[in-house]
Amino acid sequence: MAEKHRHFIIHKPWGMISQFVNPAKRKKKLLGELYDFPEGTMAIGRLDVPSEGLLLLTTDGKVSAEIRSNKYEKEYYVQVDGIVTEKEIEQLQNGVEIGINGKKYLTKPGKSFIIDDPKFPLRSQKIRDERHGPTSWFSIIIREGKFRQVRKMTAAVGLPTLRLIRVRIGEIKLENLEVSGVKEVNSFM
Repeated sequence: MAEKHRHFIIHKPWGMISQFVNPAKRKKKLLGELYDFPEGTMAIGRLDVPSEGLLLLTTDGKVSAEIRSNKYEKEYYVQVDGIVTEKEIEQLQNGVEIGINGKKYLTKPGKSFIIDDPKFPLRSQKIRDERHGPTSWFSIIIREGKFRQVRKMTAAVGLPTLRLIRVRIGEIKLENLEVSGVKEVNSFM
């Protein structure tokens, strides 16, 4: 009888590497510090070290490949330096030019809209305070996932990212899972 695959939803905290092994041997927290995951567990995609939020883990490589495909929307809440306007939202929805591996790349059209502060818990590294000017939040929904894509997209419209939190992959939502929380689920699909 084949071994049953296991699947996990986690709330990746700021400052953690989305891996189980740190190739650079720097003092960064790793996924294995959150929970006693079974051997062969892998992250489905990644969130860079300063990003937070929903990360899926599985022992099933086929499920990982399926979810990493462009079939599934990925939604992020983004806090930016400055006040986002409908002009920037429209640019983000239509696609913006960013750099990928030294080449220009036009992002595929997506969805974006202004949101109120989602009131996530403060992160371990302070963002900044009001003395540095206003900030604002918006949601961005994309199907692709190039290296640091959302951060590059916000910079392309003149709004540097201060905080980036993935809140949804397909129908799977972060919801009220606490920071560093782990929840085992039967499946993702």
